[in-house]
Amino acid sequence: MTTIAPESDVLLRDLSETQFAELYGADRFTMTVLSGRMRYIVEHMCGQLLNNTFSAILRDWYDFAATVHGPAELDYPMCSVSNSLAAFFGTMCDGVRNALEEYGPERLNPGDVLICNDPYRTGTHVNDVLFVRPVFSDGNIISFVSLRAHQMDMGGIVPAGFSSTKRDVYETGLVVSPQLLYAAGEPVMSVFNLFLDNARYGAMVMPDITTIRQNLDLAERLITETAERYGVPALLGSMRYACDMSAESMATALRSLPDGEYSSSGYIDADSIDDTEYKIVVNLKKAGDRLEVDLSGTSPQARTSINGSVLDAKTAVGVALKMLIDRDTPFTSGTYRPVDIVLPAGTIVSATPPDGAIFMFWEPCCVITAAIFDALQEALGDRAIGGDYGSLSLHNGNGTTEDGTPWVTTGQCGGEHGPWSGTQYGDGDSYQVIYLANNLDPATEAIEADLPVVVLRKEYVADSCGAGFNRGGAAVVKDTFWRRASEHWTSPLRVRDDVGFGVNGGCDGTRTGVWLFDDAEDRVVAGGGQMSLDGEVLADSTPVAGMFDSDGFDLSQDGGTFFHYGKNQIWRTRPGAVWRYRTAGAGGWGAAKTRDPQRVLRDVRNGYVTVAGAARDYGVVVIGDPEIDPEGLSVDEIATAELRSA
Repeated sequence: MTTIAPESDVLLRDLSETQFAELYGADRFTMTVLSGRMRYIVEHMCGQLLNNTFSAILRDWYDFAATVHGPAELDYPMCSVSNSLAAFFGTMCDGVRNALEEYGPERLNPGDVLICNDPYRTGTHVNDVLFVRPVFSDGNIISFVSLRAHQMDMGGIVPAGFSSTKRDVYETGLVVSPQLLYAAGEPVMSVFNLFLDNARYGAMVMPDITTIRQNLDLAERLITETAERYGVPALLGSMRYACDMSAESMATALRSLPDGEYSSSGYIDADSIDDTEYKIVVNLKKAGDRLEVDLSGTSPQARTSINGSVLDAKTAVGVALKMLIDRDTPFTSGTYRPVDIVLPAGTIVSATPPDGAIFMFWEPCCVITAAIFDALQEALGDRAIGGDYGSLSLHNGNGTTEDGTPWVTTGQCGGEHGPWSGTQYGDGDSYQVIYLANNLDPATEAIEADLPVVVLRKEYVADSCGAGFNRGGAAVVKDTFWRRASEHWTSPLRVRDDVGFGVNGGCDGTRTGVWLFDDAEDRVVAGGGQMSLDGEVLADSTPVAGMFDSDGFDLSQDGGTFFHYGKNQIWRTRPGAVWRYRTAGAGGWGAAKTRDPQRVLRDVRNGYVTVAGAARDYGVVVIGDPEIDPEGLSVDEIATAELRSA
């Protein structure tokens, strides 16, 4: 297809009206309308799915994404992607192409829906099923619409699948190669039976699939209407234009970075076998408007399911670069055109079957993103972004109700939400998801309605933010009380290091930790429905994961003893257990001693910083008691000046 090469000196805005029309088949205004129309379509699909789905992972977590692709003769360009789960963006660029090429687009007919969930073909993990529908005009395929949506269960040895304990692809769950789920609009019952014979919670899986197909119908109708109104050549031209625009934008952003070589690395603490670390290496070479991202030197694939695929690694690279240098233009397959990725097979971010099991794919990908952020600190200067809380520390619990009905948690009761770093624009938010995601937060009322769980607390931890001119977000502590006997899988994979690293002179955030309290009902009742946050309480806990002091299992911010989540692959609890997750704090931006004392005062009043922390970390002397009289706090300006000068 004809494109503007990213290294070309000719920008799209410099083309004459005649040149532009010859290249894309219509004028600039029409191309802008149509590319916006494609973005509207994917958002419309996601809005409908969010409002009509049944399972908690889709309804409460937004664990899906929609895309529009061009036909095979254009090499399936992904011209639009929904504002949803970012971990799907890059995988859907290639996953849709891989599934279609293997099945054969010439075999498709109107009304067909093709599915595939193999992580090695399409990325992510088996629960994320890719649904693809062809769009026809006059007997020819002019587009493909796609939804990738997490299914509650795909079989395997762990209910709902979320664990890092699985040893090979046969334990992760049902793998479906590219095949038809609907043929000419009619369900292929053999494939539906394959799903329902292997998946738990079929009562939710089945209506979710039906809702997904209806949204593919919607997208097909909208694209067909667009082609009828504007013509197929203009529609195809808009797909090329959207990708060319993204490629040009990324190339322009890369030109703003100084040429050179940059490197960094990060670690996954361990798999669930022992405490062996896994290293992920990122080497960047930037020249002109091109960037090479070399992941050579990364540790071999893990022995359990903490691995990611090559497509997941590609996604992590794309998301990192968009967040750092190219935030203002849409994400398309053109985003990658100025970027080369070097990635040997068989690493923890490029695992191969059958023993390179993939499930917790986002965890090593978070390390890639963080390492790129870290490597480009100096090159970016004021634009640098620090580390977030680094790991979802995802919790998966299951059991049965009193009448024997099975239940399962899905990203609701662990450390899934936490802080982002400070930036040049302001303080980091304290309650987001990892940089590689873009999800909703399950409502407490929904959790307690669906599960035998009581959410005792979700609150910020004082003095956990990375101090800075703009501070990082605060760590989040979450306590959940389990009313039924339960089985639990937990995956806090980055507890050894300060993952919330500061930039531009900012400080690191605090570390993360996970604790389990057995038979805690009496303690909760005595506390008026709460577990105390005093450090002495932790002495009575079972330390699950973290760097802890030896005398009481409180978090150590310097040194400490490493506790490994995998010492119990399955944690079984009786009624009355409490799990506590504390996320890492995020990194600060800029020197802490330059922060306006009035901003520090406001942080003390709002509980982000203690009076002692204000003096220690910011050199600000705050007078008063934030618990008794928060509005009566003041700054001792003379003492502050003396402390800062000292």
